[in-house]
Amino acid sequence: MFRTRFTRSLLGTAAAAALLTLTACGGSAPAAPASGTSDTQFPKTIEHAMGTTTIESKPVRVATLDPSYTDAALALGADIAGYTIYRKGDVSFPDYLGDVSAQTKDAVDVGSLAEPSLDKILDAKPDLIVSAKVRHEALYGQLNKIAPTVFSTTTGPTWKQNIVMLGDALGKKDLAEKLISDYEARAKKVGAEILAKKPGLTYSYLRFSGEDTARLYSTNSFFGEIMKDAGIPRPAGQPDSKDTIFTELSQEKLLEADAGLIVTSATASGGDKALKLRDKFQANPLWKSLKGDVLEVSDTVFATSVSLQGANAALSKLAEHFGVDPQLAVKS
Repeated sequence: MFRTRFTRSLLGTAAAAALLTLTACGGSAPAAPASGTSDTQFPKTIEHAMGTTTIESKPVRVATLDPSYTDAALALGADIAGYTIYRKGDVSFPDYLGDVSAQTKDAVDVGSLAEPSLDKILDAKPDLIVSAKVRHEALYGQLNKIAPTVFSTTTGPTWKQNIVMLGDALGKKDLAEKLISDYEARAKKVGAEILAKKPGLTYSYLRFSGEDTARLYSTNSFFGEIMKDAGIPRPAGQPDSKDTIFTELSQEKLLEADAGLIVTSATASGGDKALKLRDKFQANPLWKSLKGDVLEVSDTVFATSVSLQGANAALSKLAEHFGVDPQLAVKS
C-alpha cells in the first residue's frame, strides 16, 4: 500500500506542553505558553481495541481518521495534524464546532474515511493517531509504525467512551470525563425544562436518505442517546431496534413515526434523491394525519456529528424550539 517514500525512516516527534482551554461551545481559547517540560503521566500505556500502546511523551498533534475523533480531539484541546474529510463535498470544518482555526491551522486532509493516505499521514507528523477497529483494522499495524495508535472498537454508540479513551491517551482523562459530565448534566436540565412545558412529550427522528424508504432512528442511535440523556422518550410501541441505529419505514407505515415531536432531516450524501424522498413523504396524505410537531433540523448536527459538540448543538436547537431558558444554552 505504500509508495517508495514511505520506507524512509520514521521521524520521532517531541511533545510540547500546550494545553488549550475549551470553551463551552466547542471552540477553543488561545493556547497557554508551552512549559517545555514533559507531562508526569508519560510514558503511559493505553489499553484499546487492538491491544495496548505505549505513548512515550504527551501528544499534542493528533491524526484523526474518523470525523467523530476529529471533534473529540478539538474538544480536548489537541491540535489536528491530519484528518479524514467529514462528508463528501465538505471543504471546511463544520459550523457547529465554532472557530477551530487555531487548532487546525496546520491540519492536513489525509483523504476519505474509507481510504486515508498513509503517506499523507506520515507527512503530517502526528504524535498520536486515533481511529476505530471497525474503520481501519487492516491499517493498524502500518499506522502504529508512523506514530502511537489507539483504536476504539467502533464510533457511533460509544462516542462518550471514545472521548474518554482519547482523553486518556492525551493525558487529559479528567478533562474528558468532566466534559461528558457537564454535557449530561446540561441534557438532563434541558430535558426537564422542556418536559415542564410539554408534559408527556415523546419524540421520533425520521431521516431521509437515498433509499425508497425513510429511516426511523432507534433509541441506541446518536440522537436517541441525546434524548435518553434528556429524559425524553420515544412513543411506546414505536418500531425500534437494539441491533441497528434505524428501522426502515415505508410511506404506508408513516403513521408509525408519529410522536409529540417529529424531528426530520435529509442526508447530504443522498443529494437530490434524499430531498425528493422527503418531499414525497410529506406529500403523502398520511403526513397530514401526523399529530406531532414537526421540526426540520441539520442532518450534519443531529445525525452525522456523533460528538460532544454535535450533541450540545442538538440540545441548543431543542431548547430554542421549545423556548427553554436561554441560560441553558452553551455559551462561548
